[in-house]
Amino acid sequence: MTPEQLSATIVDVLQALVADGTLTLPDGVPATVNVERPRQKEHGDYATNVALQLGKKAGMNPRAFAELVAAKLGESEGVKQVDIAGPGFLNIFVEAGAQGEVAAAIVAAGPAYGRLETLAGQRINVEFISANPTGPLHLGHTRWAVLGDAIGRVLSAAGAEVTREFYINDRGVQMNNFAKSIIASALGEETPEDGYAGGYIDDLAKLVEEAQPGIFQLKGDERVAAVREVGYAIQLKEQQETLERFNTHFDVWFSELSLHEEGQETGGVPHTLARLKDLGHVYEEGGALWMRTTDFGDDKDRVLIKSDGELTYFASDTAYYLNKRARGFDHCIYLLGADHHGYVNRLKAMASCVGDDPAQTLDVMIGQLVKILRDGQELKLSKRAGTIVTLNELAEEIGVDALRYSLARYPADSPLVLDVAEITKASNDNPVYYVQYAHARTCRMIANAGDLGMSLGAAVDAFDPSLLAHERDGELLRALAAYPGVVASAAELREPHRIARYLEDTASTFNKWYDTKECRMLPQGDEPAGPANFSRLVLVNAMQTVLRNGLDLLGVSAPERM
Repeated sequence: MTPEQLSATIVDVLQALVADGTLTLPDGVPATVNVERPRQKEHGDYATNVALQLGKKAGMNPRAFAELVAAKLGESEGVKQVDIAGPGFLNIFVEAGAQGEVAAAIVAAGPAYGRLETLAGQRINVEFISANPTGPLHLGHTRWAVLGDAIGRVLSAAGAEVTREFYINDRGVQMNNFAKSIIASALGEETPEDGYAGGYIDDLAKLVEEAQPGIFQLKGDERVAAVREVGYAIQLKEQQETLERFNTHFDVWFSELSLHEEGQETGGVPHTLARLKDLGHVYEEGGALWMRTTDFGDDKDRVLIKSDGELTYFASDTAYYLNKRARGFDHCIYLLGADHHGYVNRLKAMASCVGDDPAQTLDVMIGQLVKILRDGQELKLSKRAGTIVTLNELAEEIGVDALRYSLARYPADSPLVLDVAEITKASNDNPVYYVQYAHARTCRMIANAGDLGMSLGAAVDAFDPSLLAHERDGELLRALAAYPGVVASAAELREPHRIARYLEDTASTFNKWYDTKECRMLPQGDEPAGPANFSRLVLVNAMQTVLRNGLDLLGVSAPERM
């Protein structure tokens, strides 16, 4: 019996009590009630505070309310015992057979276990990397490459239609500086002021020449324009390939420059400015055009067009938001760096200025910086100075799985220091190793069962959930049953670290089960496999399914051997 199933059973009990006049609930029976695992196992398999939530609404003392529910709930199929604690908490014990059915349900669902419909019908845009196409992706992009991708995965698992979007900062003077830097390298000249240096620029110069022989013999603006276009295409492709190797996928690579081109009728800058004027939220002052964001909580109004006629980045940001909304997204999630705290209020005010309710259409998440240590020294980066630590280098040295998992297991708003030696260590002290090893252990156990002629098909046919009656069986089953709820909360709160911490706790529960001789899956000696062995083979397969599904939500592999 899963928490969701027990919640539904309690709702049925409430409806029955209301129907026969035993209870009166003016607001009606809720669609779901909160069911959770108690901290202390002697308090039952599950607990609910439904009596505390509804007692006063029913005009009753919560404990008296709990007594009515407990009596009726105790008659329900699969419920063994219901105790009342304190002011009205219900501690619920379930039958071993009802609990054991969870294992068969997980195996039957396979990859679909933990996939929900809680966000079905929602179209969500997640923008989680915004970078110039002027160099390799680096350490500064790494945390969002992991968290943004994982957030997209958990939102999809919760039923949302998710688009993962990369915002290409391809408009502005940096693009000409990029081209001039490549030209200087090709001609053996010094890097221009505000240009880009480093070995990657020298490599780009060679690739640009190979892509378009003779390009550096062009003159003046024609040469700058040509090199900018070719260099941009090469560098952007390199960023795309880097992210795919890092197991981070984007559905859309959106060009900032496109917002300023003709043809953007509903999502371009000209349309945006016209709409803002129609809504009455812009004004002119000092020769500049301003958006009156202070009307909606911003600390100051924002410039859209400077007095010299130049468009600001905020004009692009506003147009980009409207472009997303015009493409049909109900909700837009922004993942921004630690130096963007000031953007939260201005983006919310901007959404209000264009007629939206930001509480319904906008989430702005701010991530803290990551420091990575090697031999006690922090890895430094500086794209312009050329001492860049690239994402490719990090992934190669640390490993994609170790780096992704280590970044995913912490909340985005917590500063993070990772030590290369610690996160690459092959020991149970390393969380990613611990979880992956648990999966590898299930694979080995299933393979050993196969060597004895114990197939999963035969185990499912012979499955008797009542035989999973040991205390350790129950602990593991309750942990596995909690997985869908963890996915739901991770999606709702945009916190994929909940998946990682759940996997670690569940791997620990599995290892304790594995070390319990009364829970052996394989028969001993020459004994034939019995019903209990087959039932525990189903349980191990269920464990394998949950680990594999959970690791997939983090973009981390589930190895069969370690």
